[in-house]
Amino acid sequence: MSDEVEPGYVRVRLDLSYDGKDFSGWAKQRERRTVQGEVESALRTVTRSDETYELTVAGRTDAGVHARGQVAHVDLPESVWAEHGDRLLRRLAGRLPKDVRVWRAVEAPYGFNARFSAIWRRYAYRVTDHPGGVDPLLRGHVLWHDWELDVDAMNAASQALLGEHDFAAYCKRREGATTIRTLQTLSWERGADGIVTATVRADAFCHNMVRSLVGALLFVGDGHRPVEWAGKVLAAGVRDSAVHVVRPHGLTLEEVGYPADELLMARNLEARNKRTLPGAAGSAPGTGGCC
Repeated sequence: MSDEVEPGYVRVRLDLSYDGKDFSGWAKQRERRTVQGEVESALRTVTRSDETYELTVAGRTDAGVHARGQVAHVDLPESVWAEHGDRLLRRLAGRLPKDVRVWRAVEAPYGFNARFSAIWRRYAYRVTDHPGGVDPLLRGHVLWHDWELDVDAMNAASQALLGEHDFAAYCKRREGATTIRTLQTLSWERGADGIVTATVRADAFCHNMVRSLVGALLFVGDGHRPVEWAGKVLAAGVRDSAVHVVRPHGLTLEEVGYPADELLMARNLEARNKRTLPGAAGSAPGTGGCC
């Protein structure tokens, strides 16, 4: 499948961040406020265009999930980019609502696709077990867990989840989408402020995957489940009613990784291939889902 930019158009990479509290997720929805809808509307206004230029995003975040390092691309007519490119950031800053910002807008290298060229996405989930609750200034970004957490136990349990697996037990299934993912990093650290942060990095994520993993590991951390339980749930391959999808406000998309420019197109094409585990039947490609 080719991803060549149409003649007369320029592919523009956008780096952006947003507070997800008042958004119904990234993807456009009728009569609901979304990040994609706001940015596309602002682009149309500031470029004085008659048409809406559609964004492609690295990871479609759910309602209430934040982003610090989101990446998207948009194909603009060469004339529009030539006229507005130098002033695009300042004009978008004046048009966009204050809970979403575009920090960079540059012509993308050949083969770049915000979704399919990405080789990993890194999320952070922040939680506190302080008996007094969450700092009021952080309440929109940190979950309160009303049980003391054993970070060492959570890290031990995380080891069984690393690598390439079918994460069906930790994903909300979607028709035609694979749940096979490669989990590269899953670690927990308690900061000097007492906040426990999970760092979760994978080639891609399926629906609710990060928040389900966090929910399971919190049960290990507070002693409700043994260390080996999270791995057993993964091996069972089916949703476990004990795995709770934690609330979205503690989750932030921190960064998206891409290969060197000369490898972008190859990665773009590779990511569209069907993903299977050894001995498994074929399934649809899956990249960048929401968490």
